Amino acid sequence: MDLLLILTYTAFCVAIFKIFKIPLTKWTVPTAILGGIALIGTLLLLMNYNHPYTKFSREYFASVPITPAVRGIVTEVSVKPNEPVKKGDVLFKIDPVPFEAAVKQKLAALKEAEQQVPQLQAAVEIATAAVAQAQADKDRTESAYKRYEEGRKKGGRNSPFTELELDNKRQLFYASAARLEAAKADELRSRLAFESNIDGVNTKVAGLQAQLDQARYDLERTVVRAPADGVVTQLALREGAMAVPLPLRPAMSFIPDEDRYFAGAFWQNSLLRLKVGDEAEVILDAVPGKVFKGKVSAVLPAMAEGEIQFGGTLQSSSRLFQRGRALVLIDIDHEQHETLRNLPAGVAGQAAVYTEHFSHVSIIRRVLLRMQSWLNYLFGEGH
Repeated sequence: MDLLLILTYTAFCVAIFKIFKIPLTKWTVPTAILGGIALIGTLLLLMNYNHPYTKFSREYFASVPITPAVRGIVTEVSVKPNEPVKKGDVLFKIDPVPFEAAVKQKLAALKEAEQQVPQLQAAVEIATAAVAQAQADKDRTESAYKRYEEGRKKGGRNSPFTELELDNKRQLFYASAARLEAAKADELRSRLAFESNIDGVNTKVAGLQAQLDQARYDLERTVVRAPADGVVTQLALREGAMAVPLPLRPAMSFIPDEDRYFAGAFWQNSLLRLKVGDEAEVILDAVPGKVFKGKVSAVLPAMAEGEIQFGGTLQSSSRLFQRGRALVLIDIDHEQHETLRNLPAGVAGQAAVYTEHFSHVSIIRRVLLRMQSWLNYLFGEGH
C-alpha cells in the first residue's frame, strides 16, 4: 500500500510537470522529491496510527472433529462430502451386533436380580420365623434349666434331680441360646440384603440398571449423528474401517454452519488508537474489486508469542523474544454474509480500521484499500 501511495504521488507530479510545463532543474526535481517524502511520510504516520492497515487478514472458522464414543467396524457412511446436513442427520454407522449382545446380557442380569428381590423378602420372613422359633426354644430350655437348678438347691442330697440331669438341662439351655443368636444374625443378614436400597430400588438392581443404561447408550452411539447444521468435507472414511474413540484420530471433520469471523494481525503500535466498535473494511483476494464493511468486535487479550507453559524444558531467548502482531476480530455486516457463504471458509485478504481521530485522513486509506482490491484482478501462477 505504501508503494501505491508513492506511485500515486509520482503520477501526480508528472501530471503537474506536464500540464504546467515546469522545467526539470536542480531546484524543481529535488523540491518535488523532498515534498513527496514529507507529504507521504506525514500521511503514512497519520494513517498508521489512526487508521491502521494489515495485509495479514483471514476468515476463520471452527471445525468439530467427529470421534465416535464407541469402538467398532464402520458398516455404513451415510453423509456425502460437501453437501449440507442438518443437526441429527446420520453421518456413519458402526456394527451394532456386539452392543446389542451386551444390552441383552445386561437385561437378562437385571431381570434375574429383580426376581431375587421377592426371594430376599421371603428369606427375611423365614429368618424372622426362625428367630421366633429359636426364642421359644431358648425360653423352654431356660425354664427347664431353672426348675432343675432350684430343685437341686432345695433338695440337696435328697433332690429328685441328679447333678448329671442338671448339667444336661444347662447344656440344652446354652445350646438354645446360641441357636437364637445365630438365628438373629441370619435375620440381620437377610434384612440388610433386602433393605439395601438406593432411592427405593435394591442396590443390585440399581447397579445392573445402570449397566443396562450404559449398554443402551453405547448401542445408540453406534449411529453417529451431525452435532449441528453444517457440512463434512475431505471425507476419507469408508465402510470396513475401524472407528476408535481416540481424540487424536477423529473419523472426519465437521464444519458447523455458523457465523464466521475475520481476524487481522496488526502491528502492536496500532493499538494506541484502535478500540472495539471502530469501523473496519476488508478486501478478499477471492473477490477483487469488492470491499466488505464491518466493525471491530474484539482485540484478543493475549498473544501467542508471550505464552509459556510448564514442561520441564528451558525456553530459548529466540523463542521468548519473537515480535508478534495483535489479533483484531472484525464482524462483517450481515447483509454481506450471503456473498461470503459462496466462498470457501478460510479465505484471505487485507483489512483496515478507521478510528475517530483524523477522520479526514481515512479517505486516503479507503482509496488505497480499494486500489489494492482492484490489483487483486492481477495474479499469475508462474507458468
